[in-house]
Amino acid sequence: MNRKNFLLFCCIIITTIICRYLLCCKSVSYTFYQNSGFIFGTQYHITYKYTENLENLLIQNLETIDDHLSAFNSHSTLSLINQNKNNKLDRMTEDVIQLALNISEITNGAFDITVAPLVNAYGFGFKNIDNITPSSIDSLMKNVGYKNISINDHKLKKISPDITLDCSGIAKGYACDVIADFFDKLQIKDYLIEIGGEIRAKGKNRSNAIWKIGISDPREDSTHNIPQHSVAMITASNTGIATSGNYRNFYYKDGRKYAHTIDPRTGLPAESDILSATVIAPTCAEADAYATAFMVLGLESSKKILSEQKHLLAYFIYTAETGENKIWTNNKTSIP
Repeated sequence: MNRKNFLLFCCIIITTIICRYLLCCKSVSYTFYQNSGFIFGTQYHITYKYTENLENLLIQNLETIDDHLSAFNSHSTLSLINQNKNNKLDRMTEDVIQLALNISEITNGAFDITVAPLVNAYGFGFKNIDNITPSSIDSLMKNVGYKNISINDHKLKKISPDITLDCSGIAKGYACDVIADFFDKLQIKDYLIEIGGEIRAKGKNRSNAIWKIGISDPREDSTHNIPQHSVAMITASNTGIATSGNYRNFYYKDGRKYAHTIDPRTGLPAESDILSATVIAPTCAEADAYATAFMVLGLESSKKILSEQKHLLAYFIYTAETGENKIWTNNKTSIP
């Protein structure tokens, strides 16, 4: 082969490679997909930009989480622990319980996954509150307290078999983190994961703008008791966001409104001036747990913890001494 033919051959090869590369690039199309369904007794909505619909794989991941942490699944690791049929912890369950214990220590027990007996006694929305007596609370409190459980050699130790765990204040956030890790491994750069109101976000939305999350106004509709609009918007990218606040369960005392939240330290409804607590953290599991704790602690005690936990941002809607709803935040990126 002479020099001229050799150069022509090289040009053909290079051109072929380039054409194939361009064809491959054109064949890869990134699209925003949205999958939704039910997990942990609540809804989820997951939006992401990728080359294909990952719904089946997402369902598999969510079902795995459910098999470990769901209190609604009678065969989950958590349920078997509560039934005293198992004390061995898989990695996922151990991670969640250990994080819960750490946050319990930081919040002095305001967040506590052993609160299950109280939650069951009061009932959803405090529907059984009229049947709760001081003696029944004393009896229940014998099996409540995060210091009554510990982890040793990947096993959970309970000081009493009657202790039961409720991970509802952290499991949804943790599930968001698991799905986010799954997306990160696939190098998905744009996604919004929402499970039962807890959120993990990264990148940008369909409009090529950073995700924005609204915080609902806790003032009720006069007939349906439903929040009507957002009082602020939070920009969210590569972060976890969780909000705790029961807009339908309030009571009034001395002209002020308080949210119905169980205080695991006393067994009584917490007299907290915070009506809605939104927390931004590196992980949604952290945000989820701290938001629950702040609802119990109230404004001033929550501020103290935030001053020590510098990685947390918060947005509180609270009732002031005057009875008015007011806002406090250490998050300068919130948009009124």
